[in-house]
Amino acid sequence: MLDLDPPASSGAAFAVGFDLDLTLADTRAGISAVYAFLAAETGVPIDTELVVRRIGPPLEEELAYWFPADEVPAMASRYRAVYADIAVPATVLMPGAAAALDAVRARGGRVVVVSGKNQADTERTVRFLGLRPDAVVGGLFGADKGAALREHGAGAYIGDHTGDVDAARAASAVAVAVATGPFDSAALAAYGADVVLPDLLAFPQWLGGFPAG
Repeated sequence: MLDLDPPASSGAAFAVGFDLDLTLADTRAGISAVYAFLAAETGVPIDTELVVRRIGPPLEEELAYWFPADEVPAMASRYRAVYADIAVPATVLMPGAAAALDAVRARGGRVVVVSGKNQADTERTVRFLGLRPDAVVGGLFGADKGAALREHGAGAYIGDHTGDVDAARAASAVAVAVATGPFDSAALAAYGADVVLPDLLAFPQWLGGFPAG
């Protein structure tokens, strides 16, 4: 876990957690490019369009669709070795991402990014995008994110995946879902999200009614 701007914001009254992939960062082109690289290098056909429709769960789960179980650890290592050079430069902000973080800061809050992406690439991605969250935690998925969210006092967690709803539940935080990933609004609501937004463009208005104390 990395604290990026702790001194100025450590006394803030509240914190909001955000997922990274397909919540704050559009990583589809970059992730697709890394899988295309692995396919070319290994000769294993990989449907990259299918891969990007499943972004969210741990890397090893996706790799297991394409490689035998005994090859997955090596493929995961190779993926991570090339991610910074291939994927990070192809990553762009999701619509409304910067304004969403600004809205939290405008109310005196802290921004915490908790992602399933490994720690190093999570840090690289937020830096490349200029997001400057107060803390960054990588390598966690689903309910496992709950401990990090509790540690940073997050009262809400914003994400695009049903696993992010599980994360909020595990942290006793408000589950705010954005329909910018693999699940549409109806699916996220049916799964139990407390709030469903079409995207982060709608977040600042919602935050205006969120209790900060």
